Amino acid sequence: MAGHGGAAVARVLQREGVTALFTLCGGHIMSIYDGCLDLGIRVVDVRHEQAAAFAADAYSRLTGRPGVAAVTAGPGITNAFTAIANAYRAQSPVVVLGGAAPVGVTGKGALQELDILAALRPVTKWAVRVVSADRIVEAVSTAFRVASSGVPGPVYVELPVDVLFSPVEINEGTLPPGAPSRAPMPGPAGAVQAALALLAGAERPVALIGSQIRWSPEWPAAPEWAAALGVPVYTSGMARGLMPPGHPWAFSRSRKQALAEADVVLVLGTPLDFRLNYGMSINYAASLVQVDLDPAQLGHNRPAAVTMHADPGTVLRQMLELRAQLPGGAPTQRREWQQALQATEARALAKAQPGLAADSSPVDVLRLCAEVDAVLDDDATIIGDGGDFVATAAAWLRVRRYPAGWLDPGPLGTLGMGMGFALAAAVVRPGTQVAVMLGDGAAGLDLMEYEAALRQNLPFVAIVGNDGAWTQIRRGQIDMYGPERAVATGLSYAPYEKVVAGLGGHGEYVDDPRELRPALQRAFASGKPALVNVKLAPSTLRAGAISI
Repeated sequence: MAGHGGAAVARVLQREGVTALFTLCGGHIMSIYDGCLDLGIRVVDVRHEQAAAFAADAYSRLTGRPGVAAVTAGPGITNAFTAIANAYRAQSPVVVLGGAAPVGVTGKGALQELDILAALRPVTKWAVRVVSADRIVEAVSTAFRVASSGVPGPVYVELPVDVLFSPVEINEGTLPPGAPSRAPMPGPAGAVQAALALLAGAERPVALIGSQIRWSPEWPAAPEWAAALGVPVYTSGMARGLMPPGHPWAFSRSRKQALAEADVVLVLGTPLDFRLNYGMSINYAASLVQVDLDPAQLGHNRPAAVTMHADPGTVLRQMLELRAQLPGGAPTQRREWQQALQATEARALAKAQPGLAADSSPVDVLRLCAEVDAVLDDDATIIGDGGDFVATAAAWLRVRRYPAGWLDPGPLGTLGMGMGFALAAAVVRPGTQVAVMLGDGAAGLDLMEYEAALRQNLPFVAIVGNDGAWTQIRRGQIDMYGPERAVATGLSYAPYEKVVAGLGGHGEYVDDPRELRPALQRAFASGKPALVNVKLAPSTLRAGAISI
């Protein structure tokens, strides 16, 4: 059948199982919308291109399939650049479709003409310009395969406006099949045996499981593996929620001690980057086992005893199948280690108890986290967008669903992603709670996306931890230079809730902890995009935390 280039794009999206396209309109890309409408693909529009690309990133994490954003030429692409870079560092499969000036006038100074491919290549797995309508299907189909294979990541396809509007023959029988589901990537048998041998002799093993577990078809093996082999597990990023609350080998508040005292450490699908002090947080006398989709990460920043270019879940499944080789039953061997870490976690909880129950006004940040945790359903999606406030929330909120029960930017640490992520979560998980833990600094970056959420009936609730500062930076600034030289880090206790209410959403302000739970319950029950602005008391809870 005959169609235009935008219809060809839409046919590929349909074949790939895409149900929503995130976009900010532009004349260069209108034909893509036309094609999507014919095929029942929802077009979700935003107020800034970065939100479209952030939403595509969240869509991929929520569904396990690449998310798609379409943005117009020139500034449309540059506005999306930060979100593309964020997806690259987070290893999230995203397909970004970018408009461009007509091929026929390239170099003449057309509206929004910009040579952007060279700038995008360092933050994408593949960046390509399509100059003929008959190559659209091939290029977009390839983009999905590249984005979702190996180490997942973003791909950019540039589609000039004359190419998108050109007629093209779309033959359903010759459309390529959708990108295949990810197949297991097992570790070499010898390396798996070597890792098991280290575990067999370990008294104090620890496992760190990171975001790559999200892309493993065998991610359900993790809780079973931890129980069968008796290994304390700490999760981060897209692995949060992998170990259900109450699992006897799931830990979260004793990691520093565990890494300092461990004799065997398994690092599964997470790099030895700044979050682990480039590997120096791990006892240097410990035997290190590394499993990663990216072979360049194996042995990076410190040597490892065993390395596997494999996916973490499949390696855990392999170990489970060979667990009979562990003599004596590992859980019994390591009961004292488990109990020591449980005691540390109990002490951390006891230390936090006054804050969790504090009745003082303004609100203690721990009390806010406790109240949010109390109103969340088991199928809630929690999004963290902020610095100091979100770091506290990540430590104290229970993630009760997997996969993608917790979403944060990842290692690039990009603030302002929360609204785009929330829009995607409302699209993918309608009828369930979507909660954005939003720092007051981050709130200023993208709050107008509430207009898009209201107009398109995409409800979520943002909880603003409002301490009137960019606290994660300001704290260190004051320590280094003194309060009189602390500039550019102070904020007002701005009435963010009035912005949302003024747009037609549900907005509330709270500074009394007794009003927290009713306000949160009203926000979720409103069925509208909502924001609860909570005035926080100054806190020393994270004093000394690294902010750069």
